[in-house]
Amino acid sequence: MKKVVLLLLFAVTCSQAQQIQLKKADKSYDTYAYVNAIDVYEKVVKKGYASADLYEKLGNSYYLNGQYEKAAQYYKALLSMGSPSDNEVYFRYSHCLKALNQYEEADKMMANYFDANTENSQKKELKYYLKEIKNNSKNYLIKSTAINTSFSDYSPYYYNNQVFYTSAMDSTAVRKLTHKWTGQNYTDIYVAKVNKDTTLSYGGNFSNKVNTKFNEASAIFTKDGKTAFFTRNNFLDGKKGKSSDKSTFVKIYKATLVDNQWDNITELSFNTNESSFAHPALSPDEKTLYFASDMSGTNGYSDIYKVKINPDGSFGVPENLGTTINTKGRESFPSIDQNGNLYFASDGLLGLGGLDLFVAKAKPGGTFEKPINLGDKINTAFDDFGMTFINPTTGFFTSNREGGKGYDDIYFFKELICSQKANGIVYDAQTNQPLRAAQVLIFDENMKEVNKLETTENGFYEFSIDCSKKYYIRGIKDEYEPAEVKLISNNENEKTFKNDIFLNKKQIPVDKGTDLAKLFNISKIYFDLDKWNIRPDAEVHLQKVIEVLKQYPSMTIDIRSHTDSRQTHKYNEILSDKRAKSTLEYMVKNGIARERLTAKGYGETQLINGCADGVKCSEEEHQQNRRSEFIITKVE
Repeated sequence: MKKVVLLLLFAVTCSQAQQIQLKKADKSYDTYAYVNAIDVYEKVVKKGYASADLYEKLGNSYYLNGQYEKAAQYYKALLSMGSPSDNEVYFRYSHCLKALNQYEEADKMMANYFDANTENSQKKELKYYLKEIKNNSKNYLIKSTAINTSFSDYSPYYYNNQVFYTSAMDSTAVRKLTHKWTGQNYTDIYVAKVNKDTTLSYGGNFSNKVNTKFNEASAIFTKDGKTAFFTRNNFLDGKKGKSSDKSTFVKIYKATLVDNQWDNITELSFNTNESSFAHPALSPDEKTLYFASDMSGTNGYSDIYKVKINPDGSFGVPENLGTTINTKGRESFPSIDQNGNLYFASDGLLGLGGLDLFVAKAKPGGTFEKPINLGDKINTAFDDFGMTFINPTTGFFTSNREGGKGYDDIYFFKELICSQKANGIVYDAQTNQPLRAAQVLIFDENMKEVNKLETTENGFYEFSIDCSKKYYIRGIKDEYEPAEVKLISNNENEKTFKNDIFLNKKQIPVDKGTDLAKLFNISKIYFDLDKWNIRPDAEVHLQKVIEVLKQYPSMTIDIRSHTDSRQTHKYNEILSDKRAKSTLEYMVKNGIARERLTAKGYGETQLINGCADGVKCSEEEHQQNRRSEFIITKVE
């Protein structure tokens, strides 16, 4: 009996000890001291204690420190217990699975997250976002830099042939403390020289006055080099500021160069003690400052904002860049290139895992286009962020990808410009003789003319083309019918694509009543469902008709559009008429006089088979009725 009592007492004591440990760990977790929290939580798990709350906090602690494999282990354990109390678990677990190359399962988790957050638009993108990223990917040379240490090195900024960067390395410049979130030293700003071969050489501590015993990061400079903006813990003049709940966040500060020393350190007016403000970036005209924050009104964990810099140096009211840029996840580390385009890191936009780098091209009025993922050379399944440029194709960025030296490392990148050729010979199709002085035009995939030239004495032509693009190459010569070939280039540098073009002697029957659509085998001009704007694949065919009209200046035609019997008579009549008139407007826009054209839609009134209302027909039979006609009405 005594043994039983002793065992019960021991069990109660162990339980009490575990509860004490968990309370201590929860306090560390709630104050973002994740390294301390992990240490205690892991000890409790090893003793056999398990709960959904414990697994979630362990997963989050590892996730927020970029240890995705360990985070995945605990998120998986959590989900085995049922649905999580916080739907963000699906979001974070998805990123962890990508780090493990489990993209199919990752997309399932992200779909669960979208379902819970009713973000259906992004859920639709799950079907094709990886293909889109692949298509956007460019070829880069990427190299680790010599300034990387076993600590975290990140946020490079190129200025005046130097790179200013952030590091948690153990420096003797100032007394270092340990950051409870990461377990590493607090960070300082350092400088490196950019050598002629674009390698980096360590140049020492940036400024003993700017760097303190707490965190400094992400320094940038005005063009004249007299003002610096940087991120620092809420610490100024020896005093540490705290929020209402006793947390210490980060703020953006400004320093000016006085007698070759950085001085006059002040915090920017829009900072508050209740939120974080970090990673400043300047617009090319230096009238706008961009930054990341989690202030009130933020869409997710952190958003990118902009604020006007007034002529007197004061600041306006910060503006959120909106949902085109910001998501429910993390958007951070903005930078602006010389053209005003915004580069930033996000884990809320669909990517390859962790933080991915995106670019949003500048639009007039200070807004931006939809962000584009920078592709699978720059981005990985881990965190990729903090990009800066030496020139439009060369610069540095940060990543904690596999094979690095430390927690975060700084990498050099250079876009490898892909150059290709398209050439061939234009022949007479009947005699196989080369045709000199034939005109050759090249169009992009939207049928926009890119270039044109005449063939040489031997019928030869050659164009420079971009890699991984679609083109149409058209040959034209008097007394010959136009001919066109399609070309899809790849990403193989300096490749030449040979496309010979064969032109047939004109045998166009120019009699009244001839249907040019039948002559050129144009079965239909394609439109999107319920629409009448001309699609790019229809332009290819229309250009053939346009060429004939240009060769016969006196010719007039009637454009006729027909539908099948599905839908109502009235609907088909209206839609076909709009399509016929849209075709006419396209031809006018391409140089054909309006008085040479007429257009009308006939709906389903001129079916060419028996597929009327109520008659069961195959799709192929219905398609025979969905046709366009270009009937010659006059020719001289």
